[in-house]
Amino acid sequence: MPRRILIVDDVATNRILMKVRLGESHYQVLQAGDGKAALAIAKRDRPDLILLDMMLPDMDGIALCQRLRSDPATATIPIIMVTAARSPDAKMRALNAGADEFLSKPLDETILLARVRSLLRAHETAEELALRNGTERALGFAETTEGFVLPGRVALVAALPRTARTWRGALQPLSSDVLTVMTRAQALSPEVGTAAPELFVIDADLGPAGAGLRLVSELRSRAETRHAAILVVVPETARDTAAMALDLGANDLVSAPLDPQELALRIRTQLRRKRQADRLRATLEDGLRLAVTDPLTGLFNRRYALPHLARIAQRAAETGRGYAVMLLDIDRFKRVNDRYGHAAGDAVLAEVARRLKEDLRAVDLVARIGGEEFMIALPETGPEAARATAERLRTQIQDHPIALPDGSAEITVTISSGVAIGRGRDLDAGDADVEAEIKALMNQADRALYGAKASGRNTVEICRTAA
Repeated sequence: MPRRILIVDDVATNRILMKVRLGESHYQVLQAGDGKAALAIAKRDRPDLILLDMMLPDMDGIALCQRLRSDPATATIPIIMVTAARSPDAKMRALNAGADEFLSKPLDETILLARVRSLLRAHETAEELALRNGTERALGFAETTEGFVLPGRVALVAALPRTARTWRGALQPLSSDVLTVMTRAQALSPEVGTAAPELFVIDADLGPAGAGLRLVSELRSRAETRHAAILVVVPETARDTAAMALDLGANDLVSAPLDPQELALRIRTQLRRKRQADRLRATLEDGLRLAVTDPLTGLFNRRYALPHLARIAQRAAETGRGYAVMLLDIDRFKRVNDRYGHAAGDAVLAEVARRLKEDLRAVDLVARIGGEEFMIALPETGPEAARATAERLRTQIQDHPIALPDGSAEITVTISSGVAIGRGRDLDAGDADVEAEIKALMNQADRALYGAKASGRNTVEICRTAA
């Protein structure tokens, strides 16, 4: 489903031009001409990003940005502040008010779209964390508090060591982080036994030409630094370099010559987001593993799946974006156990689970909810996309035989799937309404699965009744 971007500008011509630019990149555009309308639309429609003009007829953009950040319903939406002003003071006011980026008019389309892509990626991480945390609370697990925030480990990598030392000298009065000057080689080959930096500040002009961008790509490809935050220093006129840095995996940009206060603020922001993403991974890998995962397949179990599905239903009601629920079953699984033994049956279950998980998005949920039955929840997914996903999974299982544990043979198994579509309809605040919603969807998916079995197995059936 296309990502939604809210344009807030009192000049209709500006909104139209921006809508054309973003529409060509397949974004869905919402529009507001003043702050009051923007607040209402942001709270009602929950856009994925807001492009906000600094000067509005009823309030200035700074005040609007602060109000958006103070409302839990809109606090995490990325905001790009747009203005004709180019003063460092205007930029710092916008960033301190909670804007994620500050762009001056006339807008450079290449930079704008690269910034949009980068911020949407970061927003998806924040959304997933909020979804997971909501599920944990529903299960009775308290969210881990951050407690005392340790200083960040920040590496400064410039073409000349003296340049990086100058950065460090300017940052030290503004930051409690551990600032280390590194060469490109040291960034890629840290000393054994030392913790990798949490954030890299990289000069795009590392020699030879293009070395700064290659370093970004190389850091993203290495396990030790794959999840580090990366901030690239780019000359203000190097628009192609800036856009490429973001698309290669840089989290943020800062223009040269550096403003130490801006750099310190951006470092704090990126460290906060990096640690947020770390908490998400820790939650998924460790936090609830014993309580809510199936020990054989490593998938979530029913105890986790149903509260998480409720969170997806609530989110769909807030955003108006539909979702899909899929129940799938391994065909004639009892024959596998009877003919090859339970060890073979366990191997089949584990391998089917692995393939399902690998062929789905990170935001999708796959769980084992019965003996040979699995449930998949697909946020922001309509009927056509859900059918395509189910068919892809069916083919993936059917076309690749599974090796038996003793290596004596390979066996071919198939799956049947039943799919139901949640329409993102309005839900009451009470848990009973949400529970009724997901119960109805599960029943519809179960009937569709029964239909797939009855029609010969190894098929996909879509329930036509809207939830």
